[in-house]
Amino acid sequence: MLEIFATGAVFAFHNNNYFVNQTAAASVITSNTANITERIPAIPLPQPPPKKLANPPEIIKAVYVTGWSAKNKSYLNYLSNLFETTEINAVVIDIKDYSGIISYPSMISNINVLVRFFHEQNVYVIGRISVFEDPAFSKARPELAIFDKTKSAPASPPVLWYDNHKLSWLDPSSKEVCDYNISIAKDVLSRGFDEINFDYIRFPSDGKTQNMGFPFWDQKTARRVILKNFFKYLRQELPDTKLSADLFGQATVNSDDLGIGQIIEDSLEYFDYVSPMVYPSHYATNFIGFENPAEHPYEVVAYSMATALLKETAFKNLNPDAKLAKLRPWLQDFNMGAVYTAQMVKAQIMATQDSLKNGYNGYMLWNPSNIYTKKAIEKIID
Repeated sequence: MLEIFATGAVFAFHNNNYFVNQTAAASVITSNTANITERIPAIPLPQPPPKKLANPPEIIKAVYVTGWSAKNKSYLNYLSNLFETTEINAVVIDIKDYSGIISYPSMISNINVLVRFFHEQNVYVIGRISVFEDPAFSKARPELAIFDKTKSAPASPPVLWYDNHKLSWLDPSSKEVCDYNISIAKDVLSRGFDEINFDYIRFPSDGKTQNMGFPFWDQKTARRVILKNFFKYLRQELPDTKLSADLFGQATVNSDDLGIGQIIEDSLEYFDYVSPMVYPSHYATNFIGFENPAEHPYEVVAYSMATALLKETAFKNLNPDAKLAKLRPWLQDFNMGAVYTAQMVKAQIMATQDSLKNGYNGYMLWNPSNIYTKKAIEKIID
């Protein structure tokens, strides 16, 4: 068992395949009585952790996979069929989800074998980390978490604040919190993952936010500044690494920070991909004139991504020497606001292509059940 110490936290990874005493790999013993040199058979050296995909696809077309699904052999067979029969060439696997639980080894017993399984099929592997929404670490280290200032006494341990889903959050201003997530990312990268995807990189959006207390944030520094500093720190600590950031879909069209600190322009310099979650069901009634935006997937996605591209172009004009992220959205493949047919899923993909044109870099499909609409993503055979 290897213990990896993050700042203020300990992870234990069962890794019997990769960490052995290599000095015992081979030894030579001379027998004095027989005057014969006997060679003790060498202990087989472990295979090294998998390397990143040698020839990653230029256009990433990914599906989201939970840790629970990734440990299921029948589901992995389903994925293999998906890779063979559709245009999907990448997976986004939960490493730390909304619960804060790290998926290996708690769900995935051998993450290295899983990465090899995908790479052998030439599939690009993205590890997803839920950053500031983290009930597990909040409970373990409440002094780093957002607390309920209506229930917490100065001389007493803090009482955690919860959002509408009864989930607790970490203070985005805490360097220790940032280092904790970076340490997870570094371990994932050492196991051959091709990219790290950061989600929940924001302040809470729901619940009694007026009751939130922060152990580190002074509440004078703008939320967007806190997040931009985190983005900059991520890139500093994870150089030469493919990084992606998940943002609210509304960040593509809003000029403010949505009350959560997310401004799309603030992310462009620090990530390889920016992935707005442009799920049509998540837009407000009457967005661009539609009473139910979920029923108009092409129009919603096309408008959102075209507006995001305009923002990126304007930012590039002001920062001509900057290397900016590519836009690669999350798209809806689940029923909410409407029953999503293959045509509606496909419409979002077409809208992404049409709006970004030469800047099209693929997409990622989200379905919480991890079952995807094959007719929407079938391979086109010339």
